[in-house]
Amino acid sequence: MQVIKTNETFDSLDKSKLERMLDIKEAHREGHLTLEEAKERMKKEVGSISPEEFAAAEQLFKERDQDECQNEDVRTMLQLFEGLINPIRPDLPFGHPIDAYLRENDKAKELLDQADALLERTFIPNPWIELMETLMGYKLHFARKQNQLYSTLEQKGFDRPSTTMWTYDDHIRDEMNKAMSLLREKDYDSFPAAYKKMAIVLRDLMEKEELILYPTSLKLISDKEFEAMKHGDREIGFFLIDMPELDAPAKQSKEAHGQSFMAELGALLAKHGMGTGGQDDKAILDVAEGKLTLEQINLLFRHLPVDISFVDENELVCFYTDTKHRVFPRSKGVIGREVRNCHPPKSVHIVEEIIDKFRRGEQDRAEFWINKPGVFIYIVYVAIRDADGRFRGVMEMMQDCTRIRSLEGSRTLLTWDEEQSPAQGSKESESDTVGEDGIRPDTKLKSLLQRYPRLMDDLPTISSKFTLLRSPMAKVILPVATIKMMSERADIPSDMLIGKLESLIASYNKPDRSEEK
Repeated sequence: MQVIKTNETFDSLDKSKLERMLDIKEAHREGHLTLEEAKERMKKEVGSISPEEFAAAEQLFKERDQDECQNEDVRTMLQLFEGLINPIRPDLPFGHPIDAYLRENDKAKELLDQADALLERTFIPNPWIELMETLMGYKLHFARKQNQLYSTLEQKGFDRPSTTMWTYDDHIRDEMNKAMSLLREKDYDSFPAAYKKMAIVLRDLMEKEELILYPTSLKLISDKEFEAMKHGDREIGFFLIDMPELDAPAKQSKEAHGQSFMAELGALLAKHGMGTGGQDDKAILDVAEGKLTLEQINLLFRHLPVDISFVDENELVCFYTDTKHRVFPRSKGVIGREVRNCHPPKSVHIVEEIIDKFRRGEQDRAEFWINKPGVFIYIVYVAIRDADGRFRGVMEMMQDCTRIRSLEGSRTLLTWDEEQSPAQGSKESESDTVGEDGIRPDTKLKSLLQRYPRLMDDLPTISSKFTLLRSPMAKVILPVATIKMMSERADIPSDMLIGKLESLIASYNKPDRSEEK
């Protein structure tokens, strides 16, 4: 029998029942019981199981085998408890964070059903490419879970999603990438098997989410806490679903919170002789080299061409820059979170090693880079030390250097032409670009954005589904997206979407004459 660890989150549950669950589960895992024998004992000795009881057994009892997160077979786990967990879809208001996850799963299942139908036909690349490019957007679902939902559950003492399920999320993401790569490389013989493997694990994940993760989240997280998650959810974005606009009072509350934070920070800095004692964002602060207001500091951070985050000496995430175009999704749910829980389990040991080396004074800098077709990301970690050399934390800096690496020669004269990524260097056909006859269904979105950059920020005002274009997924979408594809994704008729785009463009100042030549 396993020893129960204390965790007040699950104190109200029947611990003897949980012990029986674990004993049977461990006997099956160690090979003492077959699956059928274990299922039979579960039915007789345990009976029905609530989602939170399943979650508690996972959280409180299980022996923490170092390889367990990597090796757990989710399908076998669900088979063991088959028929004992009652799958009831909760009745939630439109826009509730869990409702959003469930509707995203519905969309993903629709795509998988369409793909299953394609498998029965002669293989034609284009339908598969379009379907897989759409399905790749499901990564936003993972990003919200990992940054928002998991962090809130950790505060409740339930950190299993941050280990087991995060590992499974990443495994599925990798399988999606493998299948998509085969399509791009035109390895059509290998693709069907890769797709089938991906589809199995993706369906498994959604089943476990709906049976365990979401019902447990609804039990542990309060309505007030779910409400607080909504802003962070929108910072990351959603997969193929509409979401209601947040009420104005909530936005005002966010602004008030920001003003309150700046006032408190200003007072704290003034107390220690670092400012004038002002209590608002206009207070002048004596920074190391010069004088700045809190408003100016926030503006500088927001407009940096790099992403920065800061982890203090207690290994808690304290800050990240609120830039418009982030290298990786972030949300305010990471603030106050242990940094080891903000990274995939497979890379936690690297994070811990960096912090340990920095803390001991053995190293001051660690560099990484991600080099994939069409994308080059540079990442550097720097040890932060005070004037006395004491370790005070770690700064992480990320930058998308794709365009920088493509530059050649020199530019010494002022030029106002639009920046182009390497992917935008190829010549497009006239039908793809914005011509004299205006926007057409086959017009490339990339062409529109090159001519009217402000559209990138304004597209979400037409449909929340276009927030995907401000995520890392944009690198996948932009090279191929047309107005027709956009209209289909947003469920807006092409002529109506074109009208909305033309209205937005008309509201801008006319393009420079140099663009019309």
